[in-house]
Amino acid sequence: MIQGTGSNVGKSTLVAALCRAFLRRGLKVAPFKPQNMSNNAAATADGGEIGRAQAVQARACGLPSSVHMNPVLLKPETDTGAQVIVQGRRAFTLRARDWGSRKGDLLPAVLESFGRIGEGMDLVLVEGAGSPAEINLRAGDIANMGFARAADLPVVLAGDIDRGGVIASLVGTHAVLEPDEKVRIKAFLINKFRGDVSLFSEGARAIAERTGWPCLGILPFLPAALRLPAEDALDLSRPIGEGGERLKIAVPIIARIANFDDLDPLRQEPGVELVLVPPGTPLPGDAGLVILPGSKSTIGDLAFLRAQGWDIDIAAHRRRGGHVLGLCGGYQMLGRSICDPEGIEGPASTVPGLGLLEVDTVLTPDKVTAPVRGRHLASGAAVEGYEIHLGRTDGPDRARPLLDLGSQGASRPDGAASADGRVQGSYVHGLFGSDAFRAAYLAGFGAASALAYEAGIEKALDDLAEAAEAHLDLDAMLAIAQAR
Repeated sequence: MIQGTGSNVGKSTLVAALCRAFLRRGLKVAPFKPQNMSNNAAATADGGEIGRAQAVQARACGLPSSVHMNPVLLKPETDTGAQVIVQGRRAFTLRARDWGSRKGDLLPAVLESFGRIGEGMDLVLVEGAGSPAEINLRAGDIANMGFARAADLPVVLAGDIDRGGVIASLVGTHAVLEPDEKVRIKAFLINKFRGDVSLFSEGARAIAERTGWPCLGILPFLPAALRLPAEDALDLSRPIGEGGERLKIAVPIIARIANFDDLDPLRQEPGVELVLVPPGTPLPGDAGLVILPGSKSTIGDLAFLRAQGWDIDIAAHRRRGGHVLGLCGGYQMLGRSICDPEGIEGPASTVPGLGLLEVDTVLTPDKVTAPVRGRHLASGAAVEGYEIHLGRTDGPDRARPLLDLGSQGASRPDGAASADGRVQGSYVHGLFGSDAFRAAYLAGFGAASALAYEAGIEKALDDLAEAAEAHLDLDAMLAIAQAR
């Protein structure tokens, strides 16, 4: 099990790198994360949803994704509450203050999934969540040491030197752990080092002397990690490529933004300037396209959007002849109304949408979660992605769908468009990961595509694996696992 001294220390990328490295050694490897918190979910091959990072790790292992790779997924809907996904399905919604008393009840399901994932595998790499040093969350823990103890797993602790204070974070973690937890940690490693790694050799020795844990290596900061799909909203601040004259695409960062890795291929396109607009900042007036991203709380995020004045900016953009694309929750916002008769997102209500599409949405408790394939109707380009959404959308503009997701000769239209085609919406996430679709879509704005996105992910995983082989003692890590 790979645990970290805190959130965002690189555990997800580290596990993906190790998955690919051990796969390249000829081992059958699988990823596992008992509990995750993210609104960036992925639809699995077995019809559920898991955290995006576990889907990337499955890809690193050469495996189809499964709901059992991340049996508990928390999807925040408000500042104090989250939807709880258990083994890929929506189970219930909880306030944050109630999670501590309920999480331990999910341990049997987590252990069942862990057993399933391990069937036929040589190695399972388990990712922790947050930090084992959060002793205020220890009761009923299923994410870190609680799970390691229940599954009898050895632990490797990762520290992030890029944020500073790595010696204190590793030694401090040792200081607050219980004796049985300290001995469960068999080694540590340093992540995201910039510069000459030999300069930290004394620091590594100091950590080893104070903890008794050996160091498995110092992994440098790896730009290849930026080419992988993002999972944490913190990653929205990752650098964007630079270039000359480019298509400017503006994306308002709503409070409960979901599945924001939809934006990653556009971020990497040399011909695109992707502007992520923070709250309190107007949308740029010279954008050619505004994208409304997915949302975990469509009605709440629509109110948030209006509170920033972005509805006025979008209307002005539309009057100037600009284009608007809504994805999933963003698509629902573009319609005339959103009706929540059963109070799924809060009190039962009907709220006006932005009115840019002649469609209406009714939120329903049955969630659609499925990988999809089809074609872009305007260009015929192939598309591949996934659906994760609540609700049904219908209205006159559905007569002009964006995609056809049918198979074996049967049509299944998705999305809608305004009469002039300048406003469009779709329920499909991951659209821009399809190279042919992205090239055709950008060509409509006079922008060329120069990116092979899927091939880039594979290259990134291989680059990360090579770095892990070069800088970490993987033989020692395997010996730790085999001694279990």
